Amino acid sequence: MKKSKQSAKTAEQGARPNRLPVSVSGQVTLLTDFATADYFVAAVKGVILSINPSARIVDITHQIPPHDIEAAAFTLLASYRSFAAGTIHLAVVDPGVGSSRRAILISAGGYFFVGPDNGIFSYILDNEYDCKVFNITTEKYFRQPLSSTFHGRDVFAPIAAALSKGIPPESFGPIIQNEVRVASLKPVLFKDGSVQGRIIHIDHFGNCITNFDRTAFLNANGENMGLMVNGKRIKSQREFYGEGKTDKSPFAIWGSAGFLEISVQNRSAAKKLKAKRGDTVILKIARE
Repeated sequence: MKKSKQSAKTAEQGARPNRLPVSVSGQVTLLTDFATADYFVAAVKGVILSINPSARIVDITHQIPPHDIEAAAFTLLASYRSFAAGTIHLAVVDPGVGSSRRAILISAGGYFFVGPDNGIFSYILDNEYDCKVFNITTEKYFRQPLSSTFHGRDVFAPIAAALSKGIPPESFGPIIQNEVRVASLKPVLFKDGSVQGRIIHIDHFGNCITNFDRTAFLNANGENMGLMVNGKRIKSQREFYGEGKTDKSPFAIWGSAGFLEISVQNRSAAKKLKAKRGDTVILKIARE
């Protein structure tokens, strides 16, 4: 599996300049595990619009598996830059609702993020350099009466709405530096040039997204590279899913989220490899 000639250039272009948003855009995205069968999503939208009728609300997804913080973290990472600077990303996957877990607001990379302090914003914080994290403590912005089971409606929605009206982040609480994180996306580089990563997401099509970005790929020594997943070696790399003949052999491909994916043409790579999120992936020199 040969390195892409564009790898160095793309990795270089992936770095973002340090900048804080000058103003909010009035656009609020929603990402939750609420699904759409119940009233939850409508209630969150209703609170936002009751505070700021001019807010533009965009659904990223409400189909995150229940309580799956890492799935939410990846989906947010893969989508947040598609929006205009100043967008407020409201993300609520909150198995700790009503407990002592904190509510936070983050300013990072030209965007705002509102939600629980449970690791849901970890990949954003890993990926940006100009991050400020605020502990939301100013209760006058909360919806009353405050439910202990629905902070998405009563805490996060009104904070996002107030922010969209131009209330500065500092108004909602103090800056903190000990926010909760899930495992880092950074792969481990070994002395022999191999790199250990993991599957961080399996999409609807069964593609296995790894935590290898182009920088990690460049750090591995040698021109002829191979991936190992669950004892199986992936030898080939493609530029697009339909390249070459249709077969059942897994291949590597650079996905739209910027990570190396393992795919099988018109089939599920996860089923083929019996893979699941968290499985180890080794990138190393291929030897026959």
